[in-house]
Amino acid sequence: MTLPFAPSDTAWTVAQLTRAARRSVEGDLGALWVRGEITGLRAYQSGHWYFSLRDAEAQVRCTMWRSHASRAGAPPAEGAQVFVFGTPTVWEEKGEFRLNVTELLATEAIGPAQLALERVKAALHKDGLFDPARKRPLPELPRGIAVVTSLDGAALRDIIIVTRKRWPALPLRVIGTRVQGVEAEAELVRALGLVNRLADVDVCVVGRGGGSKDDLSVFNTEAVCRALAAVRVPTVSAVGHETDISLTDLVADVRAATPSAAIELVVPDRTELLERVRAQARRLTGGLTRRTRVADERLARTADRLQTALEQKLERRQLQVSHLAAQLEALSPLRLLDRGYGVAQGADGRVLRRRRDFTVRMPFTLRVSDGAVGARVEEVS
Repeated sequence: MTLPFAPSDTAWTVAQLTRAARRSVEGDLGALWVRGEITGLRAYQSGHWYFSLRDAEAQVRCTMWRSHASRAGAPPAEGAQVFVFGTPTVWEEKGEFRLNVTELLATEAIGPAQLALERVKAALHKDGLFDPARKRPLPELPRGIAVVTSLDGAALRDIIIVTRKRWPALPLRVIGTRVQGVEAEAELVRALGLVNRLADVDVCVVGRGGGSKDDLSVFNTEAVCRALAAVRVPTVSAVGHETDISLTDLVADVRAATPSAAIELVVPDRTELLERVRAQARRLTGGLTRRTRVADERLARTADRLQTALEQKLERRQLQVSHLAAQLEALSPLRLLDRGYGVAQGADGRVLRRRRDFTVRMPFTLRVSDGAVGARVEEVS
């Protein structure tokens, strides 16, 4: 294809384009009043306000500099209906259409989007989905984790990185879904329903990275919140940034500030867990050592007491035996023989004690202290 002219002869630079757009917008529209619903207002320490105005069909980014914001009073609440006076313009550096607001008048009305959110919140609260009593604790050592998020988002990459760092072998079951747009609600409900069909997961993490209030709005829908409440395992909601609070955060068992923080809550740190096990092992070893030492000391003391008791008992028995031996010795006939007595015994060894035991010419034996002497009766008197 042959061009009738060279592109370099007529092409604008990006700066020329945005500058021309700015002149056109500011020149054609000028300052005007706009009515809309406040969303995503940020009041910074510098005093500047940044927010968006929206209605059912569109939204526009707004900037209100400190000199004008200071006269507006307190920042309006999320979802409040307001009237603003400002100048439409194009921010050249970003190529964005914006409204520079100089006046802001708040009304008592609530915008339709905020009103719809309040109706969903009231229905969920009525059915007890925000009740702290239904919150389930997270498992300490999950077998597997179901992750419901976009396959293209940074949140999934962060989740994988944190999981591989903390517990590389822990399986992740990723169920891809849109997380914004008109089809996101139905896909999220379907993905959460699939979690209940996974047998090897003990916890479910649902969420996405940061975005505007409208980007996160699907996590405020009633269908998604009820599908999350119906998940059979404990759930963690990690939607947007730390300052973003969605209804799924209130329905889930645990709310995490970011997807990375959610995985840190769910996945144990292998290094930390091993150190806890080692510390417990050291405490058990120390306790067993102390108990063994105490038992040894008690056993030694018991042995000492037993030995002392046995020695004392043996000593008492020895004294009793000695005493009895002395008594037996005192009663022994041999003692009498030592004192000059003798014992007469017949031929059958019977002791002859009385006169009738003797007859004339009867032989007998006379036992003395150092032996026996043969004798014969000559006379009985």
